[in-house]
Amino acid sequence: MPEGLSPHRIRKRLLQLAVVVVLIGILIVVGPGLGSVRSHLKHANLAWVAAAVGFEVLSVLSYVVVFKAVFCPRMSWRLGSQIGMSEQAANSVLSVSGAGGLALGAWALHRGGMSTEYIARRTVAFFILTSLANVGGVILFALLYLVGILQHDRSPALTYSFGVAALLATAVVVALPKVLGLVPPEQQPEKPDGKLRAAGHFVRYSLAQGVEDGLLLLRRRSVGVIVGSLGTVVFDLLVLWATFRALGRSPPPGMLVLGYLIGQLGGNIPIPGGIGGLDAGLVGVFVLYHQPVALATSAVLIYHSISLWIPGIIGTVAFQRLRNTLRHAEKPAAICAPLADPIEVEAPPSAVVAH
Repeated sequence: MPEGLSPHRIRKRLLQLAVVVVLIGILIVVGPGLGSVRSHLKHANLAWVAAAVGFEVLSVLSYVVVFKAVFCPRMSWRLGSQIGMSEQAANSVLSVSGAGGLALGAWALHRGGMSTEYIARRTVAFFILTSLANVGGVILFALLYLVGILQHDRSPALTYSFGVAALLATAVVVALPKVLGLVPPEQQPEKPDGKLRAAGHFVRYSLAQGVEDGLLLLRRRSVGVIVGSLGTVVFDLLVLWATFRALGRSPPPGMLVLGYLIGQLGGNIPIPGGIGGLDAGLVGVFVLYHQPVALATSAVLIYHSISLWIPGIIGTVAFQRLRNTLRHAEKPAAICAPLADPIEVEAPPSAVVAH
């Protein structure tokens, strides 16, 4: 088990998370100036809260679908769900821009018999494909406001600046294979001197090939990739929508989507559970879109509680089962080894086939 995923490290993170949750709870209950927030939370419609929980479960399952589609369609659903759900628990507890979950998945796949090179490539592809729905959503809804299909944008500067930034980021990612090159480390014309330089070649190749793998899966219109990546984001967005509905009022669709997608950037701050960073990011963006502060704060608190604990609880159970699987099964992920895409070479027109 990597040090970052050791039981001691996880227990420490869980303790930090519990302390932060308790402090926030005390602040909400007795904090001055939070009467409106307390009133919203007290009168929340529990049926809508239950619907939000259901949407979060669907988001967790969608993550498993895209994980299996990217890394190995032939992987058993049992192993794929154990790794995918464990990753989400790690993201909840270790919250380092999703790196905790990716690290756990890489460890589990390597222990299961998958090659390091293939794991590195597909981890890059997975990260890009799961981020694509967020980035693409920002671009799409900025365009919908620009052409007038959606109207009454309360903060055009915010909408268009993030739309342009998302478009530029997409262009940079697509250009990476040409910039970095696709020559495998073992085929470099000159052998790199030292482990550090060799590692640099490996990282460059993994990034470039990972982007190519992701684009290839999109060109093939992989159902698992498309449905899984969209479902992960859309169902999580519906969790936030349902929490607003639980409080009796939801922002217009365009503002809700952009507020969610832009506000999620606050979750990239390396805080256990993303507590504080994600909440501030979401509430701040909704306030910039001229939504009531108390309403936005209450909805985000309910949303974050659900999006933190549901994957955490489900993923913790999955992680215990994953450890048992890896302990008793003989390389359960080895079946994925032949799935690395071969380079197709066309024979020249003058080639003669001998029989």
